[in-house]
Amino acid sequence: MCGIVGYIGHRQAYPVIIKGLKRLEYRGYDSSGVALIDEGKLKVYKKKGKVAELEDEVVDKNLSSHIGIGHTRWATHGEPSDRNAHPHVSNSGEFAMIHNGIIENYVPIKNDLLKKGYTFKSDTDTEVLLNFIEDIKKNNNSTLEEALRIALKRIVGAYCILLIDQNDPDTIIAARKGSPLVIGIGKGEHFLASDASPIIEYTKEVVYVNDYEIAIVKADELVLKNLGNEKQTPFITKLDMELAAIEKGGYDHFMLKEINEQPDTIFDCLRGRLIAHTGQINLSGIENNLDILINAQRIVMVACGTSWHAGLVAEYLFEELCRIPVEVEYASEFRYRNPIINKGDIIIAISQSGETADTLVALENAKEKGAFIFGVVNAVGSSIARLSNAGAYTHSGPEIGVASTKAFTGQLAVLSMIALKIAKAKGTITDGRYMELLKELEAIPEKVREILLDTTNIQRIAEKYKDATDFLFLGRGYNFPVALEGALKLKEVSYIHAEGYPAAEMKHGPIALVDENLPVVFVATKDRYYEKIVSNVQEIKARKGKVIAVATMSDTVIPTMADDTMFVPDADEVIAPLLSVVPLQLLSYYVGVAKGFDVDKPRNLAKSVTVE
Repeated sequence: MCGIVGYIGHRQAYPVIIKGLKRLEYRGYDSSGVALIDEGKLKVYKKKGKVAELEDEVVDKNLSSHIGIGHTRWATHGEPSDRNAHPHVSNSGEFAMIHNGIIENYVPIKNDLLKKGYTFKSDTDTEVLLNFIEDIKKNNNSTLEEALRIALKRIVGAYCILLIDQNDPDTIIAARKGSPLVIGIGKGEHFLASDASPIIEYTKEVVYVNDYEIAIVKADELVLKNLGNEKQTPFITKLDMELAAIEKGGYDHFMLKEINEQPDTIFDCLRGRLIAHTGQINLSGIENNLDILINAQRIVMVACGTSWHAGLVAEYLFEELCRIPVEVEYASEFRYRNPIINKGDIIIAISQSGETADTLVALENAKEKGAFIFGVVNAVGSSIARLSNAGAYTHSGPEIGVASTKAFTGQLAVLSMIALKIAKAKGTITDGRYMELLKELEAIPEKVREILLDTTNIQRIAEKYKDATDFLFLGRGYNFPVALEGALKLKEVSYIHAEGYPAAEMKHGPIALVDENLPVVFVATKDRYYEKIVSNVQEIKARKGKVIAVATMSDTVIPTMADDTMFVPDADEVIAPLLSVVPLQLLSYYVGVAKGFDVDKPRNLAKSVTVE
């Protein structure tokens, strides 16, 4: 979950690294550090807090170097502190290393090293691994590369490692398993990073390093090897990303920018794929595997967090439209409970980053058992995309804000098209209904734009309820997962306790919480459950609860009952979650801002959860 950056070449390394760390700060921001080599000397600077605090720390330092590595941390082993910040230095002082991941068997390794006289300055598993590598090098009289290879065969866990040696200032050695690593290729220079955002300013040619590969990187040379010391051929990919996509573009926060990008990102997701007037949905990942998908006996959606909520919406879509049984699983639970997987089962993996550790391991296990893996991801070239048998990208562009917004609507758009495509092929949807839903889906970008035209009412509501200590979010049918997503967003960026429930379940416990101080958010757009949700609103009002409603613009009943109402354009209930979630994203954003929090970097959270 940490962010790593490395540089070697003709430029000064520090400015490249520090700029890269700022772009990766969404991956972790409790400490940061850099290691540079200049005139044969290793220089390490690190500081608890955000990257800006590291910049202040090194103002008067000699930062000259053409090679360096940098790290921004999300703490796993050891509390956030200067001494636990990366990079770590080996006992000899010769080597520095940064690491994203967790070494699970670090305790016995550390105990063995302590017996040999090694000392440790931090509480991290990373420092243990670094000294383990040094010990192997010393005892085997081997090269650093060979010592790393031996060490990686003995450790258990996930890692992305960058390693430098003050006695070899012309080389960065890198390795990965389970944590992402991309290498940018320039003219007489190379860039290394957790994702492409620190790289696109300098080059669009990149190599995605695979699991169990070691990269030996020099200014003018890149060598890839597997753990058996066999050379691998680097596959160069062209980045489809622009620098403007990872900058704020005049917005106060990335979260607000990304909420406002949704008319365009949903349009980009649909463009060329959905042609409503001719009744076409063009998805090559579906078309090339149509027989497998229409004959599926079961679909399992595997995801975490916001992506799991997208899977819940998809469960309604696939069961109603395609008549295929669907289960939605938390990846972290799915992988550990020995699930029953049969050959021919379809596993749909949903992930913004395509690097979510729990989801990756769950997919590997399912694939070994004969399941067909279909990936719905945003990040091109990501691990889940490469592991999948087939898939569809959401084309939402880089999402920098930790709280996912545009990635969620992109996932819903893709999953809606997949469900419609399969339903049409299976004959489980009438031609009239199919054409109706295509037109509804095609109209979504402009309807989202309409919601975003004037958000002053939502800002007013946020200010009104920002001091609440608890929220309850309720919805029915397709809007139940939207209620869950609304509660998650509020928790993430405002730190207010919030729970999402099916509105009908309210009477089975949560209604005990209702009093005049509890805001209750109803996702109450017009659908087949409308009369029922009106009754649920009345039940809350009878107990003096404060009702905030998300209602359709044509509704004349809910607005008279609610204390406050946020409106969305009318839409078919199958498509409505793409609209009803947007006011909840804005409400969470404005509450977080009103409380004075950094909504782009919520405490304790990181964007891409690459550790288990």
